[in-house]
Amino acid sequence: MKRDGHIHTPFCPHGTKDELRAYIEKAIRSGFGDISFTEHAPLPSSFADPTPEKDSGMSLETLHLYLDAIKQAKDAYKNDIQIRVGLEVDYITGYESETRSFLDEYGPLLDDSILSVHFLRMGSDYFCMDYSKEVFMDIAHQAGSVEAVYELYYKTVEASIAAELGAFKPKRIGHPTLVHKFQLAHGKKIDDDQHIKRVLEKIAETGYEMDLNGAGFSKPDCLESYPPQHYIPVAESLGIPLIFGSDAHSVNGLHKHYGKLYNK
Repeated sequence: MKRDGHIHTPFCPHGTKDELRAYIEKAIRSGFGDISFTEHAPLPSSFADPTPEKDSGMSLETLHLYLDAIKQAKDAYKNDIQIRVGLEVDYITGYESETRSFLDEYGPLLDDSILSVHFLRMGSDYFCMDYSKEVFMDIAHQAGSVEAVYELYYKTVEASIAAELGAFKPKRIGHPTLVHKFQLAHGKKIDDDQHIKRVLEKIAETGYEMDLNGAGFSKPDCLESYPPQHYIPVAESLGIPLIFGSDAHSVNGLHKHYGKLYNK
């Protein structure tokens, strides 16, 4: 059965307002029998979103509207497609306790979830690593090099895998090479092969799933999946369940690049 396990919605504060039903009906027309809506979870209340528009996650008020809307959609389309309600939860260094408390409260309401790293901590400051190439290069300047950003990113991903986030911790690791998003912009040739393999080994050791994310193909400074395609056999050899994710923030992006990655 074709599955897309990473889809955003009109409830995304930095996405499009394409209607929920348009996503669902496109999925049905495209032959998908199983989809997960994984909207960006609210950030910890004491965390200051470093992005200019402060729009990295839903508000708690919007979260309740989102959960209700997906529940209604599940009921309306139950004879046509399996719809899972989920969240993409940010792992933020230093905010594990708040994240666990959030998951303890809302985890029982979810069918699916993803744990992702977007924010990197440097000293007392946090940066949204994938916000723009300018922000990425600012992080690199402060870290001392592009390579140092890569190392910090993979260290944070490993910490997310190991983090004690309670019984409802997401069991799928999101776009594990997101640090590649601006690789063609910074122009540095970074050999992160061992970092990637270590992350895959950590995922395998925990029995978690991996988000096989096609969105990078559409990013002009990336042009590859997260992780790159040649790591798929490595992940499979380790027994990691691979769940295709289009990471769509619009109907147009839904299921994009599926055939390149996971055509089963």
